[in-house]
Amino acid sequence: MHDDRTLTEERLDRVLRERIRPAVHPRTAPLAFEVWHAPGEPVPFAEAVAASYEPGAVGDPWGPAWGTSWFRVTGRVPEDWAGETVEAVIDLGFARDRPGFSAEALAHRPDGGVVKALNPRNTWLRVGERVAGGEEFTYLLEAAANPEILDGVGALGDRETAGSEPLYRVERMDVAVFDRQVWELVQDLEVLDQLMRQLPLGSARRWEILRAVEDCLDALDLDDVGASAPAGRERLRAVLASPAHASAHRLSAVGHAHIDSAWLWPLRETVRKVARTTSNVVALMDDHPEFVFAMSQAQQLDWLREHRPELYARVREKVAAGQFVPVGGMWVESDTNMPGSEALARQFVHGKRFFLEEFGVETEEVWLPDSFGYSAALPQLVALSGSRWFLTQKISWNTTNPFPHHSFLWEGLDGTRVFTHFPPVDTYVAELSGQELAHAEANFRDKGRATRSLVPFGWGDGGGGPTREMLARAGRLADLEGSPRVTVEKPADFFAAAEAEYERPPVWLGELYLELHRGTYTSQARTKQGNRRSEHLLREAELWAATAAVRTGFRYPYEELDRIWKSVLLHQFHDILPGSSIAWVHREAEATYARIAEELEAVIGAAQRALAGAPEGGGTVVFNSAPHERDGVAAGGAVPAPDRREAPVEVTAHDSGFRLDNGLLRVTVDARGLVVSVVDLVTGRETVAPGGAANLLQIHPDLPNHWDAWDVDAFYRNTVTDLTGADSVRRSGDGVEVVRSFGASRVTQLLTLRPGARRLDIDTEVDWHEREKFLKAAFPIDVRADHSTAETQFGHVRRPTHTNTSWEAAKFEICAHRFLHVGEPGWGAALVNDSTYGHDVTRTVREDGSTTTTVRLSLLRAPRYPAPETDQGVHRLRYALLPGATVGDAVREGWRFALPERRVPGSAAVAPLVSVDDDAVVVTAVKLADDGGGDVVVRLHEAHGGRASARLTAGFALAGASVTDLLERPLADGTAAEVAGDVVRLALRPFQIVTLRLTPDARP
Repeated sequence: MHDDRTLTEERLDRVLRERIRPAVHPRTAPLAFEVWHAPGEPVPFAEAVAASYEPGAVGDPWGPAWGTSWFRVTGRVPEDWAGETVEAVIDLGFARDRPGFSAEALAHRPDGGVVKALNPRNTWLRVGERVAGGEEFTYLLEAAANPEILDGVGALGDRETAGSEPLYRVERMDVAVFDRQVWELVQDLEVLDQLMRQLPLGSARRWEILRAVEDCLDALDLDDVGASAPAGRERLRAVLASPAHASAHRLSAVGHAHIDSAWLWPLRETVRKVARTTSNVVALMDDHPEFVFAMSQAQQLDWLREHRPELYARVREKVAAGQFVPVGGMWVESDTNMPGSEALARQFVHGKRFFLEEFGVETEEVWLPDSFGYSAALPQLVALSGSRWFLTQKISWNTTNPFPHHSFLWEGLDGTRVFTHFPPVDTYVAELSGQELAHAEANFRDKGRATRSLVPFGWGDGGGGPTREMLARAGRLADLEGSPRVTVEKPADFFAAAEAEYERPPVWLGELYLELHRGTYTSQARTKQGNRRSEHLLREAELWAATAAVRTGFRYPYEELDRIWKSVLLHQFHDILPGSSIAWVHREAEATYARIAEELEAVIGAAQRALAGAPEGGGTVVFNSAPHERDGVAAGGAVPAPDRREAPVEVTAHDSGFRLDNGLLRVTVDARGLVVSVVDLVTGRETVAPGGAANLLQIHPDLPNHWDAWDVDAFYRNTVTDLTGADSVRRSGDGVEVVRSFGASRVTQLLTLRPGARRLDIDTEVDWHEREKFLKAAFPIDVRADHSTAETQFGHVRRPTHTNTSWEAAKFEICAHRFLHVGEPGWGAALVNDSTYGHDVTRTVREDGSTTTTVRLSLLRAPRYPAPETDQGVHRLRYALLPGATVGDAVREGWRFALPERRVPGSAAVAPLVSVDDDAVVVTAVKLADDGGGDVVVRLHEAHGGRASARLTAGFALAGASVTDLLERPLADGTAAEVAGDVVRLALRPFQIVTLRLTPDARP
């Protein structure tokens, strides 16, 4: 037989495009419409419906960037359409190839009830089935002129710079007959066409489909597609009925609409995207009882509850019916590299509690498809939140090493293992196309041991979610020869089946490092500083408010803290905290963090004043919020300020520079303002590598190949400029001030030693005006370190400093929280910081055979997209060098550096609410129980990486204690606290997290 395959395939393309798809709506009539362009920000429906509208016409421009236009659309069903299915077909100028990144609209009835949304791939509104001729209808469309910013048009990323020119034109406003048979024919042909093109050329099945398609096209009357559609479908019936092979891969299809809580749009627009998407979803559920949709991010459902209560009520109905499935267990799909310990725990606390209280649902799946790498602390937090499974997809973006598994056990820092799935379809916005399904089956790396994978389908980010076309594909692909079997089902059903069939899944230990988007550890420094500062202030506010509540009857601010926590958690979303959103988002974040700081400072101040008592003779009370004793003040306690007379730090001139000496460290700063020597006087050891200079500021060019704010590519290191020129180097009080100018920028640094501390503090102010540059601070340390140790949530992670394999080489930029340590047996050094996350560690062997390990902090970047003015302006960054430090020293000094003492007028000593007798056990939170019952909740963990036996002593009469999960519920395994009087005995494995609920004895 001749090979006429291409002839038939091209014939199908054209007939579908030019004859069959247009015949889905064979008869049309124009709709009339009027328009009102809302000034400023979006308005409620009641205001919009009362506005003055003007007549509009197809072709009219509308929508300056971020503007809202309301369209009042009216129509009348022609008399001769009686009994037909009728739809309004509306195109506001949608970019059809970019669902989610274009104009969107929400359709309302005249009474304000929501109908559904209009999006680039979802342009219809069902007027009715078997309609009466002459029937009239009206819709009010709230249309959002969201600009397309995917091409790097950065000025559009803030309403203040976006301009006023209209971005869109009305393309279509019609009422149309909907021909169900033609629509079904389109679905038949598209499914078969997509499947056929994925099959091998030598496959008999491919040719069977080709001949069936040919027969179908022959049966169609191209002048009357509607009348001949049933005959055409009949020619396809046999190939659509042929069942899948027994060994076919099984795909669990879960409706989804990944919605970034902010990204190329502001938070307020996400509120509307959520409403538009959920309106589509519940409308689709009405017509398709088999449809299951999973939605993560409690914050987004909370927005719906607040702003669209009538739509939220419909969602609650669908949750009760089992079609709408809350997943994720977190407040938002957060970044997991940079949130602090408590913040990451609270993502689960607030997310899971919302789903429990609002829907009665205990979410078991942690759903994080799109975050930029996953902390090794997560498995333990997943388990302690009461969840069982973890899902991600982003690791498929790795640019160096393909991840070796799709279903596996993920083992965290402490040894907790969680069954984890990584969908081989390699997308979280699938269409259920033939290409996607074939890729999922071929790509699945656990063949022979497992047979199942999950595919999230639906347009995201306001693209409208799943469509009726996707559900039609799913139905046809349920059991179709040549294709994986597709079943629309809940994520929990997939996970239960996948876990049950995989008897010995492989194990992955440690973080899931994303080999991409490494620049997110540094971009948008003010957002990162706001996050870190908010986390520390929340710790202090809870600690001192709880202490004051127990000691003095102080009113514990439950509602205020709950609200503030949720705001902080929202801003840890994986495009806000990482610095990858438009300028509008970060401008608002900076303002929000300022308000949060003001509120929390007020809470802290009020609680500490209640505790400090009346000042006697101008007395001062010193409060220590850090989890370790400091200068005689217990962790979580306060004492009247002692009359200390500490030996002053010596600052002397030395070789055109200066020398600082506090008896523990001797630091030499040369004429260039560089630290050329740091001698640890306790051991006599030099910290700085021979010939090197510490606190060396370095500039690199920074133009990654693809994603400006997201990425730093390895080649940036090929070119470096050392900033060695100084405008001035002078003594300033008990320190040395260094001023440098470079490019269009200026940096002022103050180097100081504190009395009694083995720590060189460096306070850096940068007036930053560079473009596409990367600023680092380098510390070449004379130590042979084969690994670095970086703080992460509830512990630390060790990473090799060598590049033996591509896996190590890919980690050329790493994330650390308050400290990063390098060492060899007997001696080490650490860097601590107040708000820096990005670091890199390299090693070289010198001519004398010794090793230099260079640790660098990533201070600032200057990407142009998506925010053109990223990080321009003044920044204050604080960091410190700790010579002679163990990992335990680094843990302790990291906390102390982040939580300086507070001095409050007063005279009272404040005993800690709880105290722990082992420095390796770090208390991360002391608070009152969320249920308002008055119990004290303490969360702690082993922080050094070893076993710990400790005694926690309550600073109040203890009636009882229990070990709980993160949500302050008794552990499901029945683990009990060992209590003796006011002491709880603890035995912790490395990095174990324990949450204790302590009940005060109310007896007098």
